[in-house]
Amino acid sequence: MDLDSGLMLSADELSAIRDRLPDEELLYDIAELYKVFGDSTRIKILYVLYESELCVGDLAQLLNMTQSAISHQLRVLKQNHLVRARREGKAMVYSLADSHVRTILDQGLEHVEE
Repeated sequence: MDLDSGLMLSADELSAIRDRLPDEELLYDIAELYKVFGDSTRIKILYVLYESELCVGDLAQLLNMTQSAISHQLRVLKQNHLVRARREGKAMVYSLADSHVRTILDQGLEHVEE
């Protein structure tokens, strides 16, 4: 055993770990999801939607951004299943897609506040 490498596992143990890893396509999808969280504007939108369902105009006013910019970010969030939209009259109202998004935001905040 090389003292600098720490604990050395057997080939069987390494193989067992490798077998438990998600497949490459799933790992790629997870990495793409986390890229979406790499933009502070999208995080702001998610935190606002954490508090309340809103239309594009209200989001734009609240975040001091153009409706076009908000719409673009909402499209990215929707494509990644982080927000959902429903029609209310002529307006589209946006909300977080599900409780998983709340959990991701909660855990992210908890992690950075430690």
